[in-house]
Amino acid sequence: MSASSHWDLPAPFIHNITAKPEDIDTFGHVNNACYLKWADETAWAHWFKDGLTREDCLGVDQGMAIIHSEADYYGHVRAGEALECAVWIAQSDGRLRAQRWYQFRKASTGETVFRARTQLVCFCLSSGKPTRMAPIFARHYHKPEGDLAVAIAKLTES
Repeated sequence: MSASSHWDLPAPFIHNITAKPEDIDTFGHVNNACYLKWADETAWAHWFKDGLTREDCLGVDQGMAIIHSEADYYGHVRAGEALECAVWIAQSDGRLRAQRWYQFRKASTGETVFRARTQLVCFCLSSGKPTRMAPIFARHYHKPEGDLAVAIAKLTES
């Protein structure tokens, strides 16, 4: 299976994760809260891929806060199973708000087991108040372009 087949959107950033025994709940599969933790890890990995660090956030006194999340769980993941965790910046005004969309697939089969959308707002770390994105944030959380923008438009129109 190619890295780009069966993704909801083109050009995903992919972070690989393997479920650990401590991720497993009483019912023998990954606990739902782990997917949200992995979404956070994937978002940070995407940030780091752009050459940015957590210290960059501190340097400009800014962060992105999730103000709304929607998550759908489609299958079971067991200890030792590898996941491909994809993320896209699906929407952004380049100033204050952005959205991340996620799709997690089993690496062995390509089966989608999780999708989520998070709405984000840029905020000042020292005051906790919303603030305009610093240039490093505006570059990372840029508006989708090209094939990605077309695919997002098709999904949001339906």
